[in-house]
Amino acid sequence: MNKIVVLKFGGSSVADNKKLELVAKRITKICDNGYKVVVVVSAQGKTTDNLINEAKELSNNIPARELDALLSSGEQVSIAKLSILLNYMGYPAISLTGWQARNIYR
Repeated sequence: MNKIVVLKFGGSSVADNKKLELVAKRITKICDNGYKVVVVVSAQGKTTDNLINEAKELSNNIPARELDALLSSGEQVSIAKLSILLNYMGYPAISLTGWQARNIYR
């Protein structure tokens, strides 16, 4: 039986590369104990707030779809950086958005 652990890290937990390294070390310890790990991460630090403010500078009537697309870019940066770091540490990892994971693991 495969043991799976799901972890969620908020923006302050992955706010910079040093904190991202701490997250990666926590993940690798769990992997070393025989678990498969699924990780959900937020955008780093104040990324979401900054993106919202930048969008509001452009328009006071932001289409919801476009705001969603913009805000998801923050999470994509976090998942890619974490995957890069885990692979560098010798732990195979790939970054997936929600729709990518859905399509891969159907």
